[in-house]
Amino acid sequence: MSRWWPNRVPLRLRVFFRSAFLLLTIATVALAVFELREEKQLSYRAYRELFDRNTQQIVARLQHPSGQLALLNPTLPGPTLTPLHPLLLPFSAIDFDDKAKAQQAAEMAGCLVQYPDSAQLCVAVGNNPVAGGFIYAVGAFASGTLVTHELGDLELTHAHRLVVDVALRGRHYRWIAPLEPEGPRTRVKFSARLTGFEIDDDGKAAERPDKEFRGWLWQDSRCLDRTVAAASPGCLSRSFFSVRLPVGLFSEELRDNPNMIWPPKDLAQIQVRIQAFAPGEAAALFDSNRPGASAPFALSDLKAQLLAGETLRIRRLNTASSGDVISLAFEGDAPASGAHLLRRLVARLPVPAGDQPLSARQIITTPVGEFEVLLTGNAHSADGNLAQLAGRLAIFAAAMLLAILITWAAIERRIIHRITLLTKRAASVKHPVDAAGGLHLDLQGLRGSDELSLLAGVLSELLQRINDDAKREQLRVEQEKNLWHAVGHEIMAPLQSLTALHNSANDPSVRYVDRMRQAVRVLYGSASPSDAFLSASLQVKTLDVHAFLKTVADNAAHAGIVQVQFDTLAGSVIVKADEYSLEDVVTHVLSNADRHRSPGTPIRMTLHSHCNAAEVRIHNRGAQIDPMMLGKIFEYGVSAAAGAETTAHRGQGLFVARTYMAKMGGTIEAVNVEDGVEFVLKLAAA
Repeated sequence: MSRWWPNRVPLRLRVFFRSAFLLLTIATVALAVFELREEKQLSYRAYRELFDRNTQQIVARLQHPSGQLALLNPTLPGPTLTPLHPLLLPFSAIDFDDKAKAQQAAEMAGCLVQYPDSAQLCVAVGNNPVAGGFIYAVGAFASGTLVTHELGDLELTHAHRLVVDVALRGRHYRWIAPLEPEGPRTRVKFSARLTGFEIDDDGKAAERPDKEFRGWLWQDSRCLDRTVAAASPGCLSRSFFSVRLPVGLFSEELRDNPNMIWPPKDLAQIQVRIQAFAPGEAAALFDSNRPGASAPFALSDLKAQLLAGETLRIRRLNTASSGDVISLAFEGDAPASGAHLLRRLVARLPVPAGDQPLSARQIITTPVGEFEVLLTGNAHSADGNLAQLAGRLAIFAAAMLLAILITWAAIERRIIHRITLLTKRAASVKHPVDAAGGLHLDLQGLRGSDELSLLAGVLSELLQRINDDAKREQLRVEQEKNLWHAVGHEIMAPLQSLTALHNSANDPSVRYVDRMRQAVRVLYGSASPSDAFLSASLQVKTLDVHAFLKTVADNAAHAGIVQVQFDTLAGSVIVKADEYSLEDVVTHVLSNADRHRSPGTPIRMTLHSHCNAAEVRIHNRGAQIDPMMLGKIFEYGVSAAAGAETTAHRGQGLFVARTYMAKMGGTIEAVNVEDGVEFVLKLAAA
């Protein structure tokens, strides 16, 4: 790629990262859609199972005697529960003479209307007219100890009694039924006959009982409140009664037409009221017209079992009155359907056999005919809940996509962009550069504390080292050309000193001649002066530095350095040093101080002795050294000279001084003081 587009940065890494994030985005969306499809399949399967189970429950309820009672009486109870209307039983009759059978028949049929204070009542007719035109009343109420009617007592209100009213087709039938003892009262139970006396329109009871009126009453010995003792006056026991009411109008119709329609069409218009009274009391212990009654099970109660989108139809079969008995549909609050886009997405998700309609048909057989139960459902009714789930998944997917977007943007900004910059700027290093400028890499915007910043810093240091090596190599080439100039530079100083000396018996020129010979030995045969100085071997011996410095100060004027003062000490200071090399060091420092001191000011040398070292300070008054240059002036080739002086001063005197001091185990440094510069030389004590 770089062959055809040499100026372009390679795109492979960026394409890789962006493709990875694109695949991650597609995978997130695909995962959400796949999860929604799986949830739709599970929801449809669960709805089918729930539909089948709901069908079984509805059919089982309708096949029970209480369900058959609801089928036979689809409009009962009406809008008003009281006064009570007789219900058509799924049985032909009730064995009212037997308490257990009568109670079981009422409970199985589910015709009992529940009242407060543990009272209940079932008013019904049998489904077979051959059994006679009777209305059955089976119920219970709470009462204290029962009082029976004494034989011969003409006042019927002296005992517990039932008062029954039946109204149909403009006629009224009314009975008063006091209790008459049937057997001895025991601790376990009490039973008594209910003898009915018909009451005329004037409210007068007949002298003789109605032979067709039959009834019984039984009372438990246990108190309804278990905390009350059985013998106490506050003990209320459960009294159960079962009564057969003769309706003369029904008997007349059966006698005139044995094939009469049964049950009568106006069964819902018949009104029955039953009251129970204590002896001599006007207030009833029980009244069937009392408010607060709870109706028995009705077909309309099946509406609570329907699910969203389901419809229940029940119709009578093979009778003249065939047709819908009742039609129910779900009327609950429809689940929130979610956004329109989500609804469309849920509807388009494929589900095996998901569009097939759901329906179930069952036949319920009763003593008076067959009923068809048809339950239909809509599997798409679950789409509303799925749309809500899709909304939650959409929020989750949006959060994931937002996190992916933020991560991608952060990586693009923090890594990819910086890698691109680093790559572009690193590619620019390959372009030709001039010898003076060196190699440069712009690292603006790439600084920091992470790995990429570390890489950029390493590259910067590497380029700096390359530039330093290149400069050093250039200096080496230049120094090779000027090798003999450097050698001459080292020889000129001793020769000038030698020329200035006078011929005398104690001629000191021998000392400078020896220095010249030493310099020649150091520089001869080396590729560059810096290598020569670094590879020179010194003869380190013990030296009295006090006497040495005094001699240097006395002879400094012969070397062209005037006004050199030395503060002498009492006694000798012995150090480890090479005399000739140390003299070169001091001379180079004095020469440097001479060039930079203020005119007419002296150069002052002081010696300080410590327990394990000697310290020589050379001070000159004048301009201070730039603080940034205090460490660099000892490097090879660094000189403060400019213009014409550059050739004469090549920046190697202080380099020689530091090199020799290091070889002798000492140090040298330059320090700015208040009125100038001070060089500090430290030598190890012998």
